[in-house]
Amino acid sequence: MKKSMLVLVVVLLLGALVLTACGGGAGEGSGETRATVPAEFVMANPSAGDQAAIDAGKVLYTTNCVACHGESGKGDGPAGGSLDPKPANLVTTAAETEPEYTHWVVLEGGAAAGLSSSMVSYKGILTDEQIWQVSSYVESLK
Repeated sequence: MKKSMLVLVVVLLLGALVLTACGGGAGEGSGETRATVPAEFVMANPSAGDQAAIDAGKVLYTTNCVACHGESGKGDGPAGGSLDPKPANLVTTAAETEPEYTHWVVLEGGAAAGLSSSMVSYKGILTDEQIWQVSSYVESLK
């Protein structure tokens, strides 16, 4: 009986450790301030106000972001429920930041911005133009 209790404790401790590691770092909505966009990422959004770019961004968002950030961008996607910290509410992010912030986080990933490492970098996955399209779509959510 003692051996099975020890195994149970070890399994529970390992499980807790794994779940803690999956969360990454502090994320948006955790009460922390957002990092300042590095100077090399501060630039005008080339897709600003372009409805075709916003529409293309919505398609990219649906393909790449909905699972965690949800249909409406509020951080309530089905895969996001298991993440700690929870995915960012992009409606709030868009209202509180400039488009280059979203561009930077999507390009470099959450860890680069002091956010959760669960937010992966899309550098090499999406083109810069596509990332600006996603940023434009996120801006349209506010």
